[in-house]
Amino acid sequence: MVPSLPFTPEPGVKPEVLGFFDPQTNTISYIVRDPASPSCAVIDSVMDIDYAAGRLSHESADRMIDIIRAKDWQLEWIIETHVHADHLSAAPYIQDALGGRLGIGENITIVQDTFGKVFNEGTEFQRDGSQFDRLFADGDSYTIGGLTAHVMHTPGHTPACMTHVIGDAAFVGDTLFMPDGGSARADFPGGDARTLYRSTKRVLQLPDDTRLFMCHDYGPNGREIRFETTVGDERKHNIHLRDGISEGEFVAMREARDATLSMPRLILPSLQVNMRAGDIPKDKDGRPVLKVPLNAL
Repeated sequence: MVPSLPFTPEPGVKPEVLGFFDPQTNTISYIVRDPASPSCAVIDSVMDIDYAAGRLSHESADRMIDIIRAKDWQLEWIIETHVHADHLSAAPYIQDALGGRLGIGENITIVQDTFGKVFNEGTEFQRDGSQFDRLFADGDSYTIGGLTAHVMHTPGHTPACMTHVIGDAAFVGDTLFMPDGGSARADFPGGDARTLYRSTKRVLQLPDDTRLFMCHDYGPNGREIRFETTVGDERKHNIHLRDGISEGEFVAMREARDATLSMPRLILPSLQVNMRAGDIPKDKDGRPVLKVPLNAL
């Protein structure tokens, strides 16, 4: 059964949305602003990594920071839609520069417990979500200036996935892709194709003209990168989830497709960093390090 929406949509409220595409990870990060005030939020930021060289940098985050500073906006929230497996979060870097509170879904604790074991983390690694300022439950809300942001639990890709709905804009994380991209994979630990189907159908209960903002786009068939669509377009044209495709059909397709996929290139560094709210793990001498557990995923 598809859960109902835990809030009443506000389609007449239209936040300003700026998208920032990272070609190294095909991730789109966002600044969302209340048009009636300087208040804004950052969603799904990216920290740059040269994995082969073991070097981190912040060009992607600096682009957003520079715009917020130039426009004299006030950052109130730094939102993670889930624990990403394909890029590192720049949340602490942005928070140090601009302030704001860091939020994620409350099931981060499940992800921390699962991958705390994979990476053989010691007792010093807290598995209670305390690295974040706010843990969101289904139906929670928060404010960005005069805007109310509503949060709904949309698991399936991971247990902690949340969709954030702000006026007529919904930030879907890794659930839906653009209509010609279909849907996210559901084979990571804690993922489930049947759960993902129900989560995406929950999102598609929003009004047809709701703007949907993707976390990723891969330009299928060589088209240019796009990351904004609508509920109506998804319901008519999504290759995996358009109206008329049954749960059973989706699950069979998704599980067969996932069985052919390799792990994301940055999954090991991403999970170590992102389950820590973007902080880099350190060795006993305080040096930043990343582990490569073998045959663990």
